Amino acid sequence: MLSRATHGERSHVELITVYEICRILGASLDIGRTFRAALNVLAAHLALPRVMVVLRGRDDGLLSVHSSVGLSREQEQRGLWQHGEGVIGHVFAMGMPVVVPDVAQAPEFIDRTGAFSAQSEQMMAFVVVPLKTDQAVVGVLAAQREVVGGARLSDDQRILTMVAALFAQAAALHEAVRDEHQRLQLESSRLQKALQPERRGRYALDNVIGVSRPMQQVFVEVHQAAPSRATVLLRGESGTGKEAVARAIHYRSPRKDEAFIKVNCAALTESLLESELFGHEKGSFTGASGERKGRFELAHGGTLFLDEIGDVSAAFQAKLLRVLQEREFERVGGSKPVKVDVRLICATNRDLEKMVQRGEYRADLYYRINVVSITLPPLRERRADIPPLVAHFLDRYNKENRRQLKVTPEAMQVLTSCYWPGNVRELENCIERTATMVQGDTIRDLAFPCKQNRCLTQTLHFLEKADAVAAVAKLAPAPGRPAHGPRAGDDDADAMTPIGPVHSMPPSPSRDGDDGPPAEGERERLIWAMEQCGWVQAKAARLLRVTPRQLGYALQKNRIEVRKF
Repeated sequence: MLSRATHGERSHVELITVYEICRILGASLDIGRTFRAALNVLAAHLALPRVMVVLRGRDDGLLSVHSSVGLSREQEQRGLWQHGEGVIGHVFAMGMPVVVPDVAQAPEFIDRTGAFSAQSEQMMAFVVVPLKTDQAVVGVLAAQREVVGGARLSDDQRILTMVAALFAQAAALHEAVRDEHQRLQLESSRLQKALQPERRGRYALDNVIGVSRPMQQVFVEVHQAAPSRATVLLRGESGTGKEAVARAIHYRSPRKDEAFIKVNCAALTESLLESELFGHEKGSFTGASGERKGRFELAHGGTLFLDEIGDVSAAFQAKLLRVLQEREFERVGGSKPVKVDVRLICATNRDLEKMVQRGEYRADLYYRINVVSITLPPLRERRADIPPLVAHFLDRYNKENRRQLKVTPEAMQVLTSCYWPGNVRELENCIERTATMVQGDTIRDLAFPCKQNRCLTQTLHFLEKADAVAAVAKLAPAPGRPAHGPRAGDDDADAMTPIGPVHSMPPSPSRDGDDGPPAEGERERLIWAMEQCGWVQAKAARLLRVTPRQLGYALQKNRIEVRKF
């Protein structure tokens, strides 16, 4: 018989145990984590060598170990019981607790895990209680106790029954939340599929052509951002149509009846840009013969579009930040503050995040203009838009020049296969140039300059780099080759000297001032080399001192699309 003091200490420990387990189970719905933490508390406070929670599987209906303390991973994986099998299955089926005083003398005890078997010269008891809710039994809680001295298994059964009730509530809540989450996911997926045709027709912009999925996403973002007063930052490569999207945002906003003013920040010097945006007073500088309103004042009540916002100087960034914060400014040469109500839309093709990291762009200005960010995809990532764009440009050309030009499928295939580094602007230029020079009323594939090795894009982007390629080739000769450059016939793959796996491709050395390769990583070096060599793989392979086969594998591994001109 235990003394009264011992009973008091036991009751105190049980109270603390229940409190700690309640706190742990209520902290999160992740029963995988909370059950393990609660079992650790239970085993530590009650000196239980092994304890586990067994739950029924949703798919196969087998009872398996969900969480445990004192069991290895292999023992947990072996713990599987059929309904009604052994003490575990019997407690789950009947919903009544079972106490086995000595597992060595109990034939109904089946130890699937191999962790609760009888120990030599030790009497091991096994206490199992059900995890019951108001509806059903969801699992069992089992613990092992070494029977020594005045151990009272009835006390263990009582505290385990209280703890099992807490585990059962947590498991039932987790099950309900999981079922509801799956139901909502299915319902959301069903609604998205049902509304997809409607969205394609609903989200359209009058002055922007786009049927591809990336452009449809842009249209959705424009429709969401247009009614608000939030500043919008349009991002994307040059020629992707940022100004057209800015106009679409303006004309779908409550300010559509007011002015839409645009300014190209890269086209003006700092002093001219300040005068252009803020205006100036009479006599503020030479040539200021009268007072002049700036673009901010002209856009009062409307929208101001600042193109190439990433090209403004550091000094002007501070002035622009004050206008965005205070919504007021002073004209050049003036001292009277002017308040304006302007919706600001900015655009850039720069990587502003890297510029902020390098200290080239103010972080506070970055956060002011990057409220709603909309990224316009390059034309090569939305090739489905090329046919409707070609039809639009050709139709406009026919109306302006009174012609009836058409494009053959072979010619359209050439256009859809091009890389288009200049994006929509380059496509428009190509269509107008080809339509002007073609004879007859049909544009065929051979009519394009790229088919005659006269592509203007290749001329603009790559031919002027021939000197840089030669300089780098001299600085980085391939193994076994003379430093003065490649010999005749080096374009052949067999003439190359393999240097090992392409992932160990060395960067070409460069001196200060040379147009050397970047040092960021393999992908950057590959793109640099391909651009230097006009996207001719044999030349790029010589420049990087690898075989063309290795280069082709590296391009495929890094998912670099080879540009066609």
